[in-house]
Amino acid sequence: MIHAIILPVATGFILFLLGMKLMETSLQTWAGPRLQLWLERFTRTPVRGLITGTVLTAALQSSTAITVIAIGLVGAGVLSFPRTLGVILGTNIGTCLTTELIGLSLGGIGVPILIASASVWLASWLAGPLPQASEPRSNAAHAGAALPQTAVHDGGRQWLRSVRYGSLAAAGFSLVLLGIKIMQTIGPALQSRGLFAWFVHQAQTSLLWGILAGAAVTALVHSSAAVIAMAMSLAATGAIPVELGVAITIGANVGTCVTAVIAGMSSSRAGRYVAWSHVLLNVGGAILFYPFIHWLVSLSALLANDAASQIARSQTIFNIVGSLIALPLCYLSMWKRLEFRSQ
Repeated sequence: MIHAIILPVATGFILFLLGMKLMETSLQTWAGPRLQLWLERFTRTPVRGLITGTVLTAALQSSTAITVIAIGLVGAGVLSFPRTLGVILGTNIGTCLTTELIGLSLGGIGVPILIASASVWLASWLAGPLPQASEPRSNAAHAGAALPQTAVHDGGRQWLRSVRYGSLAAAGFSLVLLGIKIMQTIGPALQSRGLFAWFVHQAQTSLLWGILAGAAVTALVHSSAAVIAMAMSLAATGAIPVELGVAITIGANVGTCVTAVIAGMSSSRAGRYVAWSHVLLNVGGAILFYPFIHWLVSLSALLANDAASQIARSQTIFNIVGSLIALPLCYLSMWKRLEFRSQ
């Protein structure tokens, strides 16, 4: 059991988390302080906030990072609570990019991507040190001072920063693919274990088992993408049915709220409102979709052939439909009154 299940799962899971963290950290480092500037500038309305949250989450591969930044900005008084509602909806949509890429079954190109990205990263060091991160243009203009000659020179070398951190992000993605490929090898061993067969049988009786399992494991590992990837790997090998994989995915969306709640504990009351609005969105979506999981699977089967891709499509449909249903609620005047009482 150790060699057939535990070791491959542990190795693949560690590689997956390492790849996700490397990808997230490199992209966030590259974006730098511009993240706050983008959130401040493009969240005037819930629709603009939704678009901004979607784009930033898809680019940085971390809905948690955007949510935590939004909580911090609200706590600091930079953003108002109503302006973050659209951002929260957008993070759920943007995070679907990860599962869609995983659903493409690109495990075979993980090693070539890793070799290529590592080569580019090493070559970038031959071009010299990284330039200093340039200030946002608005800050420089506000200061009323001319840019130093070194800053102008560094501005022409910003491509080096993009190349270096972009290659690191690609290396992280290759580790994600390799981790998934390793986890997929445990399918036959799991099918021969009676305990796992019992769990699958119980989940077929009530898919609530799958939702609870997805929420609990995601809350422990603080990565919905990792849990969803494992569900996709198991479904791809036939170890679990697609319906159970979709239930685990919906549960993972609920479990990922734990990080936002933890971040909100140390924030202001308005910051806690942001965290709990994230919880209400995902829990409400899970309750709404639970009776229709079989229909969701049937719809995703029309859009994809293999099991892993069907789970990815279900995740995308779940998040997009849930966010669009909740979007009109962001325009209610009660949110402004709620924020006024929290001040």
